[in-house]
Amino acid sequence: MLFRASATTVAVMALDGSLFLHLTDQFVHTHGYGPGTAEVRSWKRSIPLLTAALTDAGLGDVEVMLEYALPLNSKRADVVLAGLHPVTREPSYVVVELKQWSQAAPHEDDPTLCDVDAYAHPVLNPVEQVRRYCDYLVNFNGAVAGHAKRIHGLAFLHNATEAGVAGLREIERDGQGLLFTGERRGAFLEYLRSKLSDEHPGAHAADELLAGATVPSKQLISVAAQEVRERQQFVLLDEQQVAYRMVLNAVERAKDADHKEIVIVTGGPGTGKSVIALQLLGELYRRGIAAVHATGSQSFTKTMRKVAGSRKREVQDLFKYFNSFMTADKNSLKVLICDEAHRIRETSVNRYTRAALRSAKPQIDELIDVASVPVFFLDEHQVVRPGEMGTVDEIREAAARRDIECHVVPLDSQFRCGGSAAYLRWVVRLLGLEPGGPVVWEPDDRMRLLVADSPEELEAFLVARRAEGYGARMSAGYCWRWSPEPKPGEPLALDVVIGSWARPWNLRGDRSVSGAPPSALWATDPAGFGQIGCVYTAQGFEYDWSGVIVGPDLVWRGNRWITDRTASKDPVFNKSTPDSDVDRLIRNTYKVLLTRGMVGTIVYSADAETREKLRELVLGRPKSRASAVEEPLVGR
Repeated sequence: MLFRASATTVAVMALDGSLFLHLTDQFVHTHGYGPGTAEVRSWKRSIPLLTAALTDAGLGDVEVMLEYALPLNSKRADVVLAGLHPVTREPSYVVVELKQWSQAAPHEDDPTLCDVDAYAHPVLNPVEQVRRYCDYLVNFNGAVAGHAKRIHGLAFLHNATEAGVAGLREIERDGQGLLFTGERRGAFLEYLRSKLSDEHPGAHAADELLAGATVPSKQLISVAAQEVRERQQFVLLDEQQVAYRMVLNAVERAKDADHKEIVIVTGGPGTGKSVIALQLLGELYRRGIAAVHATGSQSFTKTMRKVAGSRKREVQDLFKYFNSFMTADKNSLKVLICDEAHRIRETSVNRYTRAALRSAKPQIDELIDVASVPVFFLDEHQVVRPGEMGTVDEIREAAARRDIECHVVPLDSQFRCGGSAAYLRWVVRLLGLEPGGPVVWEPDDRMRLLVADSPEELEAFLVARRAEGYGARMSAGYCWRWSPEPKPGEPLALDVVIGSWARPWNLRGDRSVSGAPPSALWATDPAGFGQIGCVYTAQGFEYDWSGVIVGPDLVWRGNRWITDRTASKDPVFNKSTPDSDVDRLIRNTYKVLLTRGMVGTIVYSADAETREKLRELVLGRPKSRASAVEEPLVGR
């Protein structure tokens, strides 16, 4: 939340201009960069009109919370109004989505989406948008969990005429999603008075909402079976719901056997790609539509088969690999959901492919050919192996060669890392994946970040978190040799050695050995904590606390990162792999490892100078030499 005060105070500050200076300062402090011109303009044009309506309705003591941050998510509601209900005298909240649109129309045959001249692609109908914000708050804020009737939602399109947005009203159906225009100002005031008392201030109700305990976030794997076989488990927000609807609408159009189109959904770690993918699979499965889910990750696919397909073979068969379609007939599926599509390879041929099936056909072409609606979920910054080529440009070029319509939906909300978009930006700046260089971490109350002085300290910290009921894993860059799999009953080789501390890598095979889970279950089986995971077993998964060991393949020297390919023991790098590719892939590897945590990350570097730089970036200062012995684990 950027600011809160009574409606009267907000109106006065908006009039003298101090409100917008305050909002800008708070935005910079919270996000690490300034608000865009359009955002500032919307504050200046929309907030005064809302506070004027509250004042005219006699609701000057209602508490106004501006840019209210949704829990465990980087999304913000424009405004949340807090007060007491005029009849029940219980806390009452109105979530307000402000739009400056003058007109908007439903998108094709889907009224949950709409077309607005200012946007090149369809956006979520604001009625649906604010309804989902209400649902999300009921799911995740303890103050309204179990009290859904306390929360209401509306979209205020103050510049619009009734005729200009009449089509958006098709989906109005409850008190959590209504639409008001400037032309219906009288009805707007009446609605506000029906939900908020003019006799009682709203500050205490606002305190209660802000103090509401955050309900633990669901982890995808834990509810996968229910998601696919029973019902939706997650509330999709904004562009997530747009992506979901775009795919379902494409499926409807593809009922014509000759119709084919592609949907690409892009987004960084934790933006909800796999959640949308699984929700789509579940919806299509329950509708009886021929659809399968595919990845290039053995760990993710095997885990989904085990968890979602438990005791139900037909559900297990929904999960396949990208190289499963070499001999499939064209359009034999209605929908192919390609999750982790950045792991698409040049071809499906590998050393196990029979001679009769060997072909130079690009894997992207196979995936496009097999389904009427191929859907690709990807993050180009998560390419970690040579030969992985799942990019937007590659897919678009393949679509253009076939004259197939291709839609791209970008995701920007953050659900992993405590919903901290600031943490994700810190990581990509840290690793040089975006320009500007590393910056000091500014704590945002959503994600914890710590630096350990030793691997012993890192492990002890995570053991303590596990004792508190959190899940945790340790992972590392691929900088230590990987011994052959031990025989049953034999101990795991202690390959990751740093000083006197030594731990085994996760298993590579499909069977459990000496109590350690098979490779595919390392991230989800509690017994996986005892081993060090690599990028190939961690990618696609999440856990509460992530411990990351930065190996000697990435070190800080002077004022920049140096990647040392000779320190990497990853067999995918061979002599023909260009240095530039190795550099990019090593950085991407650490981006993956550093963005697995839901609650926090603790990081340790095996290199002293790098460790000192990390401390400087996390603490804002280097470690004091004089107090080095006494100084404890650090982080903010």
